[in-house]
Amino acid sequence: MAVSTFEPLCRPCVYHEAFKVELQVRRPLMPVQLSPEQVGLEMLCLCGQLDLLIRAQMQQFQEQLGQGCSPEESDTFQAQGSEILDQMLQCLEHLPKPMPQLEDYLDMVGLSVMFPRVEVFLIQGSPVDMLERPPLDEYFSHVAKLNQLLVLSQQLEEDIRHLGSHKYIAHQLSVLYQVVSSFRGIQAFSEMKKDIEANFKQMKQSLVVEEGSRHEPQLAAHYINWILELTRSLTSVVLTLPEELTEDLDQAMTFVSQFLS
Repeated sequence: MAVSTFEPLCRPCVYHEAFKVELQVRRPLMPVQLSPEQVGLEMLCLCGQLDLLIRAQMQQFQEQLGQGCSPEESDTFQAQGSEILDQMLQCLEHLPKPMPQLEDYLDMVGLSVMFPRVEVFLIQGSPVDMLERPPLDEYFSHVAKLNQLLVLSQQLEEDIRHLGSHKYIAHQLSVLYQVVSSFRGIQAFSEMKKDIEANFKQMKQSLVVEEGSRHEPQLAAHYINWILELTRSLTSVVLTLPEELTEDLDQAMTFVSQFLS
């Protein structure tokens, strides 16, 4: 079967390098001018990201040594590390001229003290762990635990109010208890921990239903009120952040306050 052919409607021009478009995937579509205060806060975030990346790479080094292999930087570390460093340099471009060197800026604002791994990485070009753990190492785990405590408390309160079955309430409370127990030396949490210990077994036993029963497990009113009071107290403590809960956050909070004052 013959195929009819026609001349093209138009012929594209030969590509010329003058039409090349440089992609800026990591830059905003519209220029954004950051104030010196915003630069400081952004650099805090970037140092935190790079510090976590270095710690992950150091953990991988330990695993490689445990397997009898020579430590070798991963492609992921090199790519993400380079990207964060590029973002740091872009941040510095917003500062008044002359733009400081990255190491000098970190020293000037105190970030090199907060993130010594980052400082060493900038100097040596490779990840190195510290002989002593920097105080800020506890920051992310502490914030994560506070967030976990808040979310679990709110979810437990929501479920006990609206679910038709309380079958899994005991399990949720036990998970909440484990998070509360992970905080050491916090008076408010110590009292709540003792309160859970004193009531948990009886509450769990009250949810047991006879085999073959069609009734869903339901807590008695006094247990519901007790759990609601407990979750409200936990939520209040986390949201008000008493001084004893902010010790692991002091260094970061002090840094942020100097840029927000």
